[in-house]
Formats: sequence, C-alpha cells, structure tokens
Amino acid sequence: MARTRVRTVRVPSLVALSLTTALALTATACGSDKADSGDKTANKNSGGPVVVATTTWEGALAKAAGAKDVKVIVPSSVQHAPDYDPKPSDLAAVAGADFVLYASFEPYAKKIKDAAGSSAKMVEMNLDNDVATTSADVTRLGKLFGTQDAAAKWNTSFKSEYSALQKELKAAWPGGKAPAVVAQVFSAWSAKMAGADLRGTYGPQAVTAKQLADLETKKPAFVLDNIHMTTGTVLPDSGARQVEIVNYPGKDLDLLAVYKNAAKTIKKAMTSS
Repeated sequence: MARTRVRTVRVPSLVALSLTTALALTATACGSDKADSGDKTANKNSGGPVVVATTTWEGALAKAAGAKDVKVIVPSSVQHAPDYDPKPSDLAAVAGADFVLYASFEPYAKKIKDAAGSSAKMVEMNLDNDVATTSADVTRLGKLFGTQDAAAKWNTSFKSEYSALQKELKAAWPGGKAPAVVAQVFSAWSAKMAGADLRGTYGPQAVTAKQLADLETKKPAFVLDNIHMTTGTVLPDSGARQVEIVNYPGKDLDLLAVYKNAAKTIKKAMTSS
C-alpha cells in the first residue's frame, strides 16, 4: 500500500480540534493527491460546483444562483449564526468544496478554510435582503458557478413575486396610508418592501436610553425587529406594535420564503392593529 505524505496543518483555537483530528479530516478516503484530484473531477462531472455556505442565508443565495450541491455549516436552528462553534465535520465539508460562501461578520469562516487546508475559493457575501442586493448577489454567484441561465431565471421569478408582495402589502395599509415604522438595521429591507414610512433605525449594537427616546419621538405605529438579534421589546410604552422579522431562510434554502413570510407577518400586524 502506497505511503501517504501528510502535511502538518495549524488549527485555529476557535475550531478547538486536536492536530490529529484536523489531519484525519483533510486526509480523506485514500488520502493520496491522485485520489483527491479524482474526487474534484467527480464533483465537477456531477452537474456543478460543490458549495459550502456558512449559513442558510448564503446557502439559499447559492441555490437561487443554480448550485445543486450545497452544504450548510450552521444549522438553521441556531438563532445567532456568528456564535456557532464549528465541528470536525465542518472541516471535512470545506476540504471538498469548490466555493465557500461567508459573511464578514462571521469570524469563523476563513479559519474553517485554513484549518481544513482547502483550496476552495472564498466568496464574501454582503448579507442584506434588500431586493437589489439579493438580485445582484444571485447574478454574481451565477457567473462564478457557471450557472448564469439558472440565476437569471430565478431573478426573473423573484422580481415578479416581490412586486406582487409589494402590491399586497400596500393594499393592507391601515386607512390606506403608509404606516410609520422604525426598524432594526438588518430588517429595514422589510420596511421598504411594505412601502412603509421608515422614520428611524436602531442596532445592531444595544440600544441606548437616548436612542430609545429619539425613536419614540418618531411616533412609529410598528417596530420591525430582527428576531436573530432582538433585544426584547424596543418601545414598550409607546403603543407601537413590535413585529419580528426573520432574515435567514430555513433548512430548505428557500430564499423567496423569507420575503413571503415577512410580508405575511407585516400584513397580519397591519390588519389587526
């Protein structure tokens, strides 16, 4: 049996793995350079690139862009993704990836790639559900993956669905007038989708007493909070109704569902106020 040359890998403290474990993960199956090359070829021949996404948000963008083989590291059940502690299996997934999608506020992403010794291309995503940003990100990924047609088809459907949601929300405005709202910075996209009168934002840092006092002077009817970074009821004594917005897709990686669910939640709040 041929001997395998193993290269020592320095493992970051965040991943909390022993050197032996990291080496075992990077030396997969037979462990030879030839075998690794064969695996990559098989991945290419299976119908597209192998994509590892740190969260379901990046994973959903990859799926929308046409990627078929998408592995998500952080489970959808984790409410605050940046707090996730990577496991040994995460390194194994990255070691076989062609692309790794991550966001700048996820401190473990590059460390995962370095620990696994992966040659995957790291792609930083600007996670924002604003319609223009989402559309641009899907187009960009389609070009990287070589799936431009699939990305363009998804974008066409997305813009049509988004337009329909906007009309549905406008029809639900209380008294036929755009509602006054304040929003957590990462939920401002939902205010835009609803056509709301966005009078202020807060976060992502903890809201100070002065900021709260300022937000209250805006006299919002609704507070569009971010369920993933909530600090509790923002304006408890103002009479404003707090609406929890979900930014991350579920494990099915259905990105459009994020917009539909937000529209449903906001519409319910507006029609029951």
